[in-house]
Amino acid sequence: MKTLYMIGGTMGAGKTTVCRALKSILDFSVFLDGDWCWDMNPFTVNTETKRVVMDNIVYVINNFIHCSAYKNIIFCWVMHEQAIIDELLSRFDISGCEVKCISLILSEDSLKKRLKKDIDAKMRKPDILEKSVSRLPLYKQLNTQKLDVSEISPFQAAEIISRMKL
Repeated sequence: MKTLYMIGGTMGAGKTTVCRALKSILDFSVFLDGDWCWDMNPFTVNTETKRVVMDNIVYVINNFIHCSAYKNIIFCWVMHEQAIIDELLSRFDISGCEVKCISLILSEDSLKKRLKKDIDAKMRKPDILEKSVSRLPLYKQLNTQKLDVSEISPFQAAEIISRMKL
């Protein structure tokens, strides 16, 4: 039995860092960050690019699922709407998988501190603050397990996720 970890959270919640730590904990694991499928210049969101991104994510995750070398498939993306999660799950070949859907949540103060640090380091643009904070409440409405990462390290979060039951 394979395990598919679908880890969501607002921008700045630490998804990528947590998933990299999780990959180091889990044997026979592979990781896809959904943002890698959006890495374009200029950043363009329209019907066509959304379709391409979703198709690419589905293709890569299904390839990971079908590869006998992988037991744990780790996927992260913003996934702020249940419809996004549901569409992906409907298109992934998860018949032989246990699926763990997890949302990383955190306090507004903790999120602002993390994003401010990234903005100061020129890793993010200032407009990310308002966008990310506005999405925080959306994660409480999702049909996912919630993990508050406000006061824990990415490695601690990964350890907790590795032990989570459905």
